[in-house]
Amino acid sequence: MDAFLSAFVSILFHGLAYAMILYVISVGLSVTMGLMGFVNLAHGVFAMLGGYVMTTLMNRYGIPFGFALLAAFIAVALFSIVLERLLYSRLYRAGELEQVLFSIGIIFMSVALVRYTWGALPQRMVVPEMLRGSLDFGFRSFPTYRTFLIIVSFGVIAALWLGIERTNFGAQVRAAVDNRRMAESLGINTSKLFTLTFALGSGLAAFGGGMGADILAINPQYAQDYLIYFLMVVSVGGLGSIRGPFVAALLLGIGDTACRYLVPEFGAFFLFAAMMGILLWRPMGLFGKA
Repeated sequence: MDAFLSAFVSILFHGLAYAMILYVISVGLSVTMGLMGFVNLAHGVFAMLGGYVMTTLMNRYGIPFGFALLAAFIAVALFSIVLERLLYSRLYRAGELEQVLFSIGIIFMSVALVRYTWGALPQRMVVPEMLRGSLDFGFRSFPTYRTFLIIVSFGVIAALWLGIERTNFGAQVRAAVDNRRMAESLGINTSKLFTLTFALGSGLAAFGGGMGADILAINPQYAQDYLIYFLMVVSVGGLGSIRGPFVAALLLGIGDTACRYLVPEFGAFFLFAAMMGILLWRPMGLFGKA
């Protein structure tokens, strides 16, 4: 019984840490796809770039972890604005096939550029001294860094929820997601809104990619390797939703961790089967709107 409880708590804790990273990276994709209607399969590129910027600043220049993570968020958000204005905005009214081919091209180009700049090996994530070791909670000890990761992620989620639900900017985003034409008729500058939302989503992806580099290794294939997980969070949660991807990330993170621990020989078979069942039951996602 004690062994079962220990395994259960371990799966729950590590699955929660994994889920928080998936959510922070994917929630921006959910909002931007719901707002813009743009099939951006290259969202993982921003998470990858965030990880590379953060690890480079830490390993090469000795920048402290917190400042390096903040710099990654800002740098990728600014870069995404340039990319959105120069490239993405030209395809907003294009068909889904053109958008998919375009974003896949972005992935392949990023893989080549990252491999040329940083090499083929994964980037080393150096956990800060104060976040190493374990924290004793009395009944169980947990890794300090992953505990920190969970706490910070919940803080980001709370800030994002307040920003979307309690600010004028959030009201405009929700209005544009529900009915873009009506929002435009009310005087909302949806072009500017698209750019700001895209930058925020890309910055959050970079933040999650950097903070989660200890869980999802930063390497040139990052955007390809984890694309399916980001899309699963968005599709199961529902486009344009904040809480939907959170629930989906919890299901995916804890479910994937449980499958790897309990039935490693089957890989993620049961997880993918469950996700397919959910989408057959709710094609628009758990919290998606028809």
